[in-house]
Amino acid sequence: MSPSIVRVNPEGAHPTPGYSHVTVVEAGRTAFLAGQCPLDASGALVGAGDLDAQVDQVVANALLALDAVGASPGQVVRSVIYVVSDETAVLGAVWHRLTASALAEAFSTASTLLGVARLGFTGQLVELDLTAALPGR
Repeated sequence: MSPSIVRVNPEGAHPTPGYSHVTVVEAGRTAFLAGQCPLDASGALVGAGDLDAQVDQVVANALLALDAVGASPGQVVRSVIYVVSDETAVLGAVWHRLTASALAEAFSTASTLLGVARLGFTGQLVELDLTAALPGR
């Protein structure tokens, strides 16, 4: 049985580009994914200098991780997106690519988009942190 997930945008809160200000999940099992990086199965960085290629690899890795625990993008209850940039246009481009991907439904929930100075791997431009509500056993 899937947990009840309710997304709320309180009256009086600013409008969003698709995410919800609050996500409520009835008690149940939760999966906390490690930050998904733009690395391939061998651990090599994908798309050095190519933000779109890195976003696509992060999406593929996140879908693989969600599937490993029996979850879908619709069960994501929180996302945090890290982008190596302080430019609004770059941050917006990452948001738009993610929300147009196979992972799009994950970003209708509580989401945070951050510009950062550096990420863990040399040349890494993006990382995605997800939390998902899982069906009961």
